[in-house]
Amino acid sequence: MAAIEYYGTGRRKSASARVFLRPGTGEIIVNRKPVDQTFPVESLRTIVRHPLLLTETADKFDILATTAGGGVAGQAGALRLGIARALVEFNLELRPRLKRAGLLSRDQRVKERKKYGMAGARKRFQFSKR
Repeated sequence: MAAIEYYGTGRRKSASARVFLRPGTGEIIVNRKPVDQTFPVESLRTIVRHPLLLTETADKFDILATTAGGGVAGQAGALRLGIARALVEFNLELRPRLKRAGLLSRDQRVKERKKYGMAGARKRFQFSKR
Protein backbone atom coordinates (compact mmCIF):
# COMPACT_ATOMS: atom_id res chain seq x y z
CA MET A 1 0.00 0.00 0.00
CA ALA A 2 1.44 3.37 -1.04
CA ALA A 3 1.09 6.17 1.49
CA ILE A 4 -0.43 9.49 0.42
CA GLU A 5 2.38 11.99 -0.13
CA TYR A 6 2.62 15.50 -1.54
CA TYR A 7 5.90 16.84 -2.91
CA GLY A 8 7.31 20.35 -3.27
CA THR A 9 10.71 21.73 -4.24
CA GLY A 10 12.03 24.99 -2.83
CA ARG A 11 15.14 27.04 -3.57
CA ARG A 12 16.66 30.16 -2.07
CA LYS A 13 20.15 31.64 -2.61
CA SER A 14 22.23 28.50 -3.25
CA ALA A 15 20.11 26.23 -1.03
CA SER A 16 17.54 23.72 -2.21
CA ALA A 17 14.95 21.70 -0.32
CA ARG A 18 12.90 18.63 -1.19
CA VAL A 19 9.72 18.49 0.89
CA PHE A 20 7.39 15.52 1.39
CA LEU A 21 4.05 16.18 3.11
CA ARG A 22 2.42 13.15 4.70
CA PRO A 23 -0.75 12.98 6.81
CA GLY A 24 0.30 12.98 10.47
CA THR A 25 0.57 14.96 13.69
CA GLY A 26 2.71 17.98 12.76
CA GLU A 27 6.22 16.57 13.17
CA ILE A 28 8.88 18.28 11.02
CA ILE A 29 12.01 16.28 10.20
CA VAL A 30 14.81 17.97 8.23
CA ASN A 31 17.82 15.88 7.15
CA ARG A 32 16.77 13.10 9.56
CA LYS A 33 16.80 15.50 12.54
CA PRO A 34 13.97 17.37 14.28
CA VAL A 35 13.49 20.94 13.06
CA ASP A 36 14.68 22.28 16.46
CA GLN A 37 18.12 20.72 15.91
CA THR A 38 18.43 21.71 12.26
CA PHE A 39 17.40 25.35 12.85
CA PRO A 40 18.58 26.41 16.33
CA VAL A 41 17.20 29.97 15.96
CA GLU A 42 13.49 30.52 16.67
CA SER A 43 13.08 33.02 13.82
CA LEU A 44 14.17 30.38 11.27
CA ARG A 45 11.72 27.84 12.71
CA THR A 46 8.98 30.49 12.39
CA ILE A 47 9.90 30.99 8.71
CA VAL A 48 9.64 27.22 8.12
CA ARG A 49 6.24 26.92 9.86
CA HIS A 50 4.72 30.04 8.25
CA PRO A 51 2.87 28.30 5.36
CA LEU A 52 1.43 25.71 7.76
CA LEU A 53 0.20 28.33 10.24
CA LEU A 54 -1.27 30.46 7.46
CA THR A 55 -3.30 27.56 6.05
CA GLU A 56 -4.10 26.09 9.53
CA THR A 57 -2.62 22.71 8.59
CA ALA A 58 0.20 22.60 11.18
CA ASP A 59 -1.17 19.54 13.02
CA LYS A 60 -2.48 17.69 9.94
CA PHE A 61 0.84 16.82 8.26
CA ASP A 62 4.21 15.33 9.05
CA ILE A 63 6.96 16.94 7.00
CA LEU A 64 9.98 15.00 5.81
CA ALA A 65 12.53 17.24 4.10
CA THR A 66 16.08 17.19 2.84
CA THR A 67 18.04 20.39 2.37
CA ALA A 68 21.36 20.95 0.63
CA GLY A 69 23.61 23.89 -0.15
CA GLY A 70 23.75 27.39 1.27
CA GLY A 71 23.47 28.30 4.94
CA VAL A 72 20.74 27.90 7.52
CA ALA A 73 18.80 31.04 6.46
CA GLY A 74 18.80 30.01 2.80
CA GLN A 75 17.75 26.48 3.71
CA ALA A 76 14.89 27.80 5.87
CA GLY A 77 13.67 29.95 2.97
CA ALA A 78 13.93 27.02 0.56
CA LEU A 79 12.02 24.83 2.99
CA ARG A 80 9.26 27.44 3.30
CA LEU A 81 8.79 27.55 -0.48
CA GLY A 82 8.82 23.74 -0.72
CA ILE A 83 6.17 23.40 2.01
CA ALA A 84 3.97 26.03 0.34
CA ARG A 85 4.22 24.27 -3.04
CA ALA A 86 3.42 20.88 -1.46
CA LEU A 87 0.36 22.40 0.27
CA VAL A 88 -0.90 23.69 -3.10
CA GLU A 89 -0.45 20.18 -4.51
CA PHE A 90 -2.53 18.88 -1.58
CA ASN A 91 -5.34 21.45 -2.00
CA LEU A 92 -5.53 23.96 -4.85
CA GLU A 93 -7.93 26.14 -2.82
CA LEU A 94 -5.03 27.12 -0.51
CA ARG A 95 -3.21 28.76 -3.44
CA PRO A 96 -4.80 32.27 -3.24
CA ARG A 97 -4.02 32.58 0.47
CA LEU A 98 -0.40 31.46 0.03
CA LYS A 99 0.03 33.63 -3.09
CA ARG A 100 -1.27 36.73 -1.26
CA ALA A 101 1.26 36.13 1.52
CA GLY A 102 4.03 35.86 -1.09
CA LEU A 103 4.95 32.30 -0.18
CA LEU A 104 4.73 30.85 -3.70
CA SER A 105 7.31 33.09 -5.35
CA ARG A 106 10.98 32.18 -5.30
CA ASP A 107 13.29 34.80 -3.84
CA GLN A 108 15.71 35.08 -6.78
CA ARG A 109 18.29 37.25 -5.00
CA VAL A 110 21.71 35.62 -5.04
CA LYS A 111 25.13 36.88 -4.07
CA GLU A 112 26.63 39.26 -6.63
CA ARG A 113 30.04 38.26 -7.90
CA LYS A 114 33.22 40.13 -6.96
CA LYS A 115 34.61 42.30 -9.75
CA TYR A 116 38.30 42.78 -10.49
CA GLY A 117 39.83 46.04 -9.24
CA MET A 118 37.30 46.21 -6.42
CA ALA A 119 37.24 45.09 -2.78
CA GLY A 120 33.94 43.23 -3.21
CA ALA A 121 30.97 43.21 -5.57
CA ARG A 122 30.49 46.99 -5.30
CA LYS A 123 32.90 48.30 -2.65
CA ARG A 124 35.93 50.00 -4.12
CA PHE A 125 39.44 50.35 -2.77
CA GLN A 126 40.28 53.74 -1.25
CA PHE A 127 40.78 56.41 -3.89
CA SER A 128 44.13 58.17 -3.91
CA LYS A 129 44.54 61.31 -5.99
CA ARG A 130 48.37 61.21 -5.73
